[in-house]
Amino acid sequence: MVTSLYVGRFQPFHKGHLHAVKYIANRSDRVIIGIGSALESHTLRNPFTAGERMEMILLAIKEANLPLTKFLIIPIPDAPYHKSWVSIVETLTPSFDVVYSNEPLTRLLFKEAGYEVREIPLLKREVYSGEEFRRRVINNENWREIVSEHIANFLVTKGLIDRVRALVSTDKPK
Repeated sequence: MVTSLYVGRFQPFHKGHLHAVKYIANRSDRVIIGIGSALESHTLRNPFTAGERMEMILLAIKEANLPLTKFLIIPIPDAPYHKSWVSIVETLTPSFDVVYSNEPLTRLLFKEAGYEVREIPLLKREVYSGEEFRRRVINNENWREIVSEHIANFLVTKGLIDRVRALVSTDKPK
């Protein structure tokens, strides 16, 4: 039985993330989705709480008709020192065999800890990124194409699009 770990900030969980989850699920018996920077929220870089991101992930998995029983979603906080972060992940998650990530520091830390680390094929990276999503929201451009319909509705219904726009004034240097 192969258990894989996929860690991301998911700010928000977009179509590129769902593509990655499907890719990993096709190669694994169980997938642990780690919500990175779990204690960060209400900033332009990390506007959504861990709970909100968890809801988005669950909505996307259900919308894609993937078996929920295959996934475990766990919030993972940042560490004060990079070297200690992998041990925090190991403490908070069940054991895993493979780590999937394209993020250079994440890849390095897990490789140094002795894990097999695999890349994920990217899907339209120039469109499907949290940074592009937040830029479009702030500039009143089409952000809906970046996320699934259910997540778009969730973001609007919960007032989270308004939050992203409101954070522009709070993130500027005083």
